[in-house]
Amino acid sequence: MKKLHSNERMSQIVIHNQTIYLSGQVGAIEEDVAAQTLTCLDKVKALLEEVGSDKSKILSATVWLKSMEDFAAMNSVWDKWFDDTLPPARACGESTLAHPDLLVEVTVIAAE
Repeated sequence: MKKLHSNERMSQIVIHNQTIYLSGQVGAIEEDVAAQTLTCLDKVKALLEEVGSDKSKILSATVWLKSMEDFAAMNSVWDKWFDDTLPPARACGESTLAHPDLLVEVTVIAAE
């Protein structure tokens, strides 16, 4: 098992048995939901590339929205981001996030 970008609370990347687990990725608090979604996905892309993977190897994603009213805006970014590859299994729900101005958080599990 390998853990990267760790602190006392969490690791950004955990690799175990050729499976990559990413912690939740968020955008900047001044961004709207579409921009936050794109920032989350760009962070996911960068972390996966760091360990030799890519978005085509994402197995599962969980998306947390502050409000389900943002579902369509988030999906518009999500759908474009996955336009060149089949999307992963996904769950999406509404949740109170770690900061009141965060609108979306994305976590993924991917293959190496």
